[in-house]
Amino acid sequence: MSLTIGVDVGGTKIAAGVVSDSGEILAELRTESPADSVIEIEATIASLVAELRLAHEVTAIGVGAAGFIDNSRSRVLFSPNLAWKDLDLRSDLERLTGLPVVVENDANAAAWGEFTFGAGADAEDLLLVTVGTGVGGGIVMDGELVRGGFGVAAEIGHIRLVRGGIECGCGLLGCLESYGSGTALVRQTQEAAAADPSAAAALLEGAGGDVEAITGPMVTEAAQAGDPFAVARLVELGTWLGEGIASLASVLDPGVVTLGGGVSAAGDLLLVPTRASFLANLTGRGHRPEADFRLARLGNKAGMIGAADLARR
Repeated sequence: MSLTIGVDVGGTKIAAGVVSDSGEILAELRTESPADSVIEIEATIASLVAELRLAHEVTAIGVGAAGFIDNSRSRVLFSPNLAWKDLDLRSDLERLTGLPVVVENDANAAAWGEFTFGAGADAEDLLLVTVGTGVGGGIVMDGELVRGGFGVAAEIGHIRLVRGGIECGCGLLGCLESYGSGTALVRQTQEAAAADPSAAAALLEGAGGDVEAITGPMVTEAAQAGDPFAVARLVELGTWLGEGIASLASVLDPGVVTLGGGVSAAGDLLLVPTRASFLANLTGRGHRPEADFRLARLGNKAGMIGAADLARR
């Protein structure tokens, strides 16, 4: 059995795990992320790897991190939440650990994890859409990750849906992320609750009467309890997501679309309206096969599992 280590590096935490060739996590460690220091982030990763190696013989390390990773899977060109700018992370970590290292975008790693061991394990291709604070994703086509000419493909949250629309965190206007993310869900719910407090009575009660105290998990919980107002907010979110995914399908023609990320915990309350909107906006509907929509299976472990497997390959 070949063992590798997958490392998931975020702005608030770093998680590392020993992963088998069947996708099983055999050991896992987590710690806070010293996001503002290049040296401390690298030292933290090396420390986690060293501790995991005490009990397991591993052959390589895969690192998944948010940001632009060059096509050699070595250099971090830019990371929005970490102190990494034009950094040859692979060389640094190989020097610190003495093991081969592969660096990959975190959403790409998650897509590979789902494709290989999760919702797409029976498929030849997969489009992963992660719905959390933002909208991310990864693309697998013909059994290979789509990285693009420079390694920074699959930033699907930044396709434009609305010309001159809401400003996105990327600096552009009208991105899918501005309308189909968990952040957008909270904004849209708060706006709707302020406009019609009586319709949002159940949510407002849970928020102590404060519109601004409404959170995404509160919306999901209320929708799962059958609150029509909360259900409608998830339908609105899914409508935006489906429209964006339909645009992507015009280019990619994926056989499987998988929804992941924190908001996907809403299950069919999000998946069903997303698929309905996708079909309503799909070019040539009725004259082409339609993608199979599925919920992600690996949860927040997908990136770690995917990064470990990419290192093995």
